[in-house]
Amino acid sequence: MISAAGVTRSFLDGDREIPVLRGVDLEVAAGELVAVVGGSGSGKSTLLGVVGALDQGYGGEVVVAGERLRSLGPAARAALRSRRIGFVFQSFNLVPSLPALENVMLPGLLRRGAREPRAALRARAVAVLERVGLASKGSARPARLSGGERQRVAIARAILARPAVLLADEPTGHLDAATGAEVIRLFAELAREGAAVLVVTHEERVSSAAGRVLTLRDGRLG
Repeated sequence: MISAAGVTRSFLDGDREIPVLRGVDLEVAAGELVAVVGGSGSGKSTLLGVVGALDQGYGGEVVVAGERLRSLGPAARAALRSRRIGFVFQSFNLVPSLPALENVMLPGLLRRGAREPRAALRARAVAVLERVGLASKGSARPARLSGGERQRVAIARAILARPAVLLADEPTGHLDAATGAEVIRLFAELAREGAAVLVVTHEERVSSAAGRVLTLRDGRLG
């Protein structure tokens, strides 16, 4: 589901070019939970941005869910992200003014060409909120939720479209041990159901649950 070969990525700092990824090779199959660990600034989030079709300025080849990213135009990349890739961010990225249920529904409402009736979309959103243990919190806005609850809303939003690929960036960074364990259990469950799950993290509690753990150091995976 995820195949990256010789991926490079650099950024400019004034007149200097700073290499971040220096030839990354990565394979994640359907049904796998893979963790990429590394220190702050090691390029973990940069790697997710490339794999998630958010960043075009890379070298090498990346194929996600059967699509060669370099061959896709802006609309096709957006469609791939909308339908095949789920994102979970450490900062949650919820809309403060919307209740939890509408935050979960939002990708479906914004999806280009979507023809799903709103009632059906709402029913699916209710179902995924129930799955993450928040059936009673659908009307609560993010400010009224704990950090763990907000992260689970973000996960529900990410899995609404039943993505083939789930990408998570430090998903337990703001969570206590018990809530973090629940989030990790959800990721493992999604992998068993056939998703390719890639988590970047610096936390041992996440990597210990993964089928494979890779270390990103000096711009290379090992």
